Amino acid sequence: MIVAKAPPPSSEAYYDLGTFGRPVETSNQEAQVWFNRGLTWIYAFHQDEAVRCFEAALSHDPTCVMAYWGMAFALGPNYNNKWEFFPPPQLKDHMERVHQLFGDVEPYLDKADPLERALVQALKARFPKNYADMEFRQWNEAHVKEMKEVYDKYGANDLDVAALYVDAMMCLTPWKMWDLKTGEPCPGSYARTAQGVLEKAFLDPEADHHPGLLHLYIHLIEMSASPERAIHAADKLLGLIPDAAHLNHMPSHIDVLIGDYRRAIYANARAIVSDESIIYAAMFNGQYKTAMRFVEGMERSMGEEMVRALPDFVEPMVTTRLHVLVRFGRWDEILEREMPEDKDLYCVTTVMMHYARGLALAAKGKLDEASVELTHFETAFKKVPPSRLHFPAQSIPTLAVGEMMLKGELEYRRKNYTEAFKHLEEAVHRYDNLQYGEPWPWMMPSRHPYAALLVEQGWIQKALKIYSEDLGYDHTLPRACQHPNNVWSLHGYHECLVKLGRKEEANIVLPQLRLALAIADVKISSSCFCRLEVDESVLYDGPTSRCCV
Repeated sequence: MIVAKAPPPSSEAYYDLGTFGRPVETSNQEAQVWFNRGLTWIYAFHQDEAVRCFEAALSHDPTCVMAYWGMAFALGPNYNNKWEFFPPPQLKDHMERVHQLFGDVEPYLDKADPLERALVQALKARFPKNYADMEFRQWNEAHVKEMKEVYDKYGANDLDVAALYVDAMMCLTPWKMWDLKTGEPCPGSYARTAQGVLEKAFLDPEADHHPGLLHLYIHLIEMSASPERAIHAADKLLGLIPDAAHLNHMPSHIDVLIGDYRRAIYANARAIVSDESIIYAAMFNGQYKTAMRFVEGMERSMGEEMVRALPDFVEPMVTTRLHVLVRFGRWDEILEREMPEDKDLYCVTTVMMHYARGLALAAKGKLDEASVELTHFETAFKKVPPSRLHFPAQSIPTLAVGEMMLKGELEYRRKNYTEAFKHLEEAVHRYDNLQYGEPWPWMMPSRHPYAALLVEQGWIQKALKIYSEDLGYDHTLPRACQHPNNVWSLHGYHECLVKLGRKEEANIVLPQLRLALAIADVKISSSCFCRLEVDESVLYDGPTSRCCV
């Protein structure tokens, strides 16, 4: 039997997880408390801590069927950690532990509550005894089938059953629930069924206090054509489980999509650990100081030991500082940074360093040196393994956006404008076709430099269209690719309207621009600092300035 060596009392200081719980069959109050904690961590996708809680529950009550279920569940996959991410030794270890748990719980199943027994039996489908074939899709489909039967029998009156059924469906196609372009479910996705189950569950007022339902709904709806449907869930989830960082971060997924960057920063600040998402939101707000403060915090938490332990997940995050420096045109700071010594371990960082240096040198007119950086970029790019992730997207297609950006910027400085804009258009195309992630894998929208340089060349009407797309004004982009209310495109859109003499339209957008500029902590004269020539006579550059119109 798998139990903790010494039963820990629930009265000891522990994380503040609010009041959420689910009564289970046990006469031991300590076991109930630890089960509640474990279930909360499951819904927060913190599997390791959930395992520890269920072990504690079993140490207090070795007959608690749901503690066996919970520990087995937590040793499996979730939406953010699919089976394919389990290294073979870990997969083997977890499978053996789960099969032992199923054996240990067997004597208690005959007299167990029928629903608890059904949940255990349904979970067995996710952990086949013959797992050497690694047919992950089949395992997940089998679990969905079993959970559907449980849901059909018990789900009408049980919010946890609804949440667990949806979780099973979403694990079939994690981060691929909807096709961003068509708004329809991706192949093999149960998006509409999951949506129906969740929205039916939300007819129960108690669902507003259920972390699993709220969490899963945000993940489900964020990729859809209507992310605003999840605003209510985001509002209810924020602060519901005070010390569950990931749950406090989740509302920002919706905040960013609807253009509420200030609240995205607030939600992530509450989450403490979500530095990358804070940085992303701060970049859209034009807040360099905020972005860099959290870059420094993130870098302190990601030492080389962590990079070596989880290179595919952690190493791409090391490049975040470079994204910020490029966003805010800190060319000298980029050129002062040293290349990584271990270029194999820091393969993505090496590529990004060449990208950032190439942009900086091109902006400073050092085109021969910038060309050398492009060559180094292309060489280093070929060495990035497919396993590297700007989670959940692969790093290779993410870095491919930078390839076209750098080529475009270099040709632009050579005054080969036709060729330059072809590269920049391809960068936009690649950016739009990245796999959805939060934050977006490539942190600066390709439309921002593209439109900025179009304006510099006097192609105002075309630039206006690009800004309109980015802001979501003309609905040509998939919803997840739009960036409502971001200060960079608002500024560019307003400038284009002024240049075109469309003063009434410029005045309509001006209040949004004023608010966005009031939050920014840098002077914004263009949607990208790669634009070197700015016509100050037509710019509204801050809340204290007089509008030119």
